Amino acid sequence: MSLATAKRFTIAEYHRLVELGFFSEDDRVELIRGEIVQMAAKGTPHSVCGTRLYRELFKLLGERATLRGQEPIIISEDSEPEPDMVIVQNRPDDYLADHPNPSDVFLAIEIADSSLKYDQQVKLPLYAEANISDYWIFNLVNYYLECYSEPYQDLQDKFGYRRKLIYLPDESVNLPSFPDLSLDLSKIFSGYYFKIAAKAD
Repeated sequence: MSLATAKRFTIAEYHRLVELGFFSEDDRVELIRGEIVQMAAKGTPHSVCGTRLYRELFKLLGERATLRGQEPIIISEDSEPEPDMVIVQNRPDDYLADHPNPSDVFLAIEIADSSLKYDQQVKLPLYAEANISDYWIFNLVNYYLECYSEPYQDLQDKFGYRRKLIYLPDESVNLPSFPDLSLDLSKIFSGYYFKIAAKAD
C-alpha cells in the first residue's frame, strides 16, 4: 500500500522525512521508485524462515562476506528497498558511511508469503534493473526456493532475469559467488509445525 502517491521522493528527501520523525519506530516502510511503500506484516512462517536462514547462512559464510537482515540497500536515487536478507562484500566500516549499492551485493533474498506477487512483480524487475546478479525468493506459498540469475532488459525496456530455477525443500543449493558453499534447504523448510503454519498463514 502506498503512503504517498502524489509526489515521488528521492532518497535524500526520504531520509529527511526519517530525520524529522515522519515515521514512528513501528512503521515498516521502504522507498520503491519514489514511492514510500508499506511493507507487509510478517507472519509466523516468515519469521521462522528468516531465523533459520540467517543462522545457516551465518554458519556457512563466516568472515567471507557480510550478512544483513532487513537493512536498506541503495538501488538508485529514488529506490532504497530493504530485502529480508542480503549478502554483501565485506567493508572495513561495515557500511557505516552509506548503505550497500548493487555493486556490493552478491545475493538479494526475499521471504514471501502474503508478499509473493509483490516480490515477483515489483522487487524482481527492480533488482534486475540494478544489475543485481542473483535474487532468491523463499516461496512460502508453494514451499520451494526460486533462484533468479542473469539480469537482462528486453526489447520493451522491461527488466527481468533470464534464468529461473526451482529448488525443493529436500535439496541443496550453492551460494552465488561462493560455489564451494552449499545451503541445505531442509534446514530452512523442515518441521511439521512450520509446514502446517506456512499453509495456514
